Amino acid sequence: MGKRFVSIWFRHLKTDWLIRRQHGLKELPFVIVTKDHGRMIITSANISAQKQGVNSNMLLADARAFIPGLLYFDEEPERAAKLLTGLAEWCIRYTPLAAIDLPDGLILDVSGCPHLWGGENEYLATITKRLSYFGYHTQCAMADTIGTAWAIARFGSNHLIIENGQQTAALLSLPPSALRLEPATIERLEKLGLRKIQHFISMPRTALRRRFGKELLLRLDQAIGCTDEIIEPVIPVVLYLERLPCLEPIVTATGIEIALHKLLEALCLRFLKEEKGLRKAILKCCRVDGKIKTIEIGTNRPSCNSRHLFKLFEDKIATIEPALGIELFILEAPIVEELSPVQEKLFESNGGLDDIGLAELLDRIGGKIGTHHIHRYVPDEHYWPEHSFKEGILHETILTHWKTEKPRPLQLLPQPEPITVTAPVPDYPPMNFRYKGKLHTIAKADGPERIEQEWWLQEGKHRDYYYVEDEEGHRYWLFRSGHYDVAKSYQWFIHGFFA
Repeated sequence: MGKRFVSIWFRHLKTDWLIRRQHGLKELPFVIVTKDHGRMIITSANISAQKQGVNSNMLLADARAFIPGLLYFDEEPERAAKLLTGLAEWCIRYTPLAAIDLPDGLILDVSGCPHLWGGENEYLATITKRLSYFGYHTQCAMADTIGTAWAIARFGSNHLIIENGQQTAALLSLPPSALRLEPATIERLEKLGLRKIQHFISMPRTALRRRFGKELLLRLDQAIGCTDEIIEPVIPVVLYLERLPCLEPIVTATGIEIALHKLLEALCLRFLKEEKGLRKAILKCCRVDGKIKTIEIGTNRPSCNSRHLFKLFEDKIATIEPALGIELFILEAPIVEELSPVQEKLFESNGGLDDIGLAELLDRIGGKIGTHHIHRYVPDEHYWPEHSFKEGILHETILTHWKTEKPRPLQLLPQPEPITVTAPVPDYPPMNFRYKGKLHTIAKADGPERIEQEWWLQEGKHRDYYYVEDEEGHRYWLFRSGHYDVAKSYQWFIHGFFA
């Protein structure tokens, strides 16, 4: 399949945009101006102003001399780039590869796309019609190369679709400026009487290079197809992507679900063949009004289970507002990983963290309440309880085992909190303690269990922990920091609660 490109030229990009925002300007002459050495220079003029003789590069004072009521607006330097970027993103519904072409155009790589609209003529007519509906005056051309498509869009008149391999013939009658040359190069060509491409295309390349430099030969080779030209898409290419255009705009949740089912089945079938699974998926719904609505999901481990992935999307479908209808669905998988099947055990039903069912359950819970609410904690190489664990990822391999020799509380305070304790000496368990204003009388107790810092840290005193139960049956984890002495250099803390 050969390459095919479309160049879209917006004849009045910024003035058309202003008319879209202020419909009252449609019948009035107005211009966009910029300051240059104290003078106001016209950079763009709308159709009504051009009909009365106002064009770009004129002085505003000269233009207002014969159009006294001429309106003008200040130039915004970044406006063209922002407009073209938005339009390029809108064109994603026609091709995944769309790039801006400053100051007033777009370049689309449409290889393999026109047949989805019934052919190249219908494809180009659809794009032109939709842009016209939005209020933009455009001219579009299609060719095998970017250079030829650009030239025909701006200098062509009748035939705007150049057949395969016919780019050279299409360029012959066009002026040198159709090759996107610098103004100085164009001026030198015209001074020598080379006012059409056919006048110099057959000249010796050495003579052209010596007289006009490498730029002329490069642009000529790009337009003819001897040198490849690369575009930079506004949205990076996603390797795993499925598209589903609709014959009629979709306006119901049921229609969205059917489209999503088809996209997931197609994508997961590809994953199965390549032994891969997605970790993140994005559904883009391109509406008739030009807006794109998106929803996305994530998984804890690579998945190619279409039913499971649909359940993750299902709760978010209600957030999609179809408005006048959705005409194109795009499913992207920007994060994909190798899928390693887990060997099931014959005599054990519990697969632990390797259990696919558990991973899918966590995916569904994360989709409802947010993945930031799901945490897994793994042991860490520290003795003090508040430092003996850390947050890990779901499938992290544990190199250190949990210490299970002694009981540990179900709820551990992030930092020990000081309490007031009445205790015999020297190492007897406390008889009572006061915590948050409440006095707890201890009925049962066990301990002490001494825990010290690592020898290379030694940031604090040793701790003697006690397991205590009050008269109400509640159990607590208390400790004394430091030795029990007359100077009372020790202090008591509560550190956790048992079930």
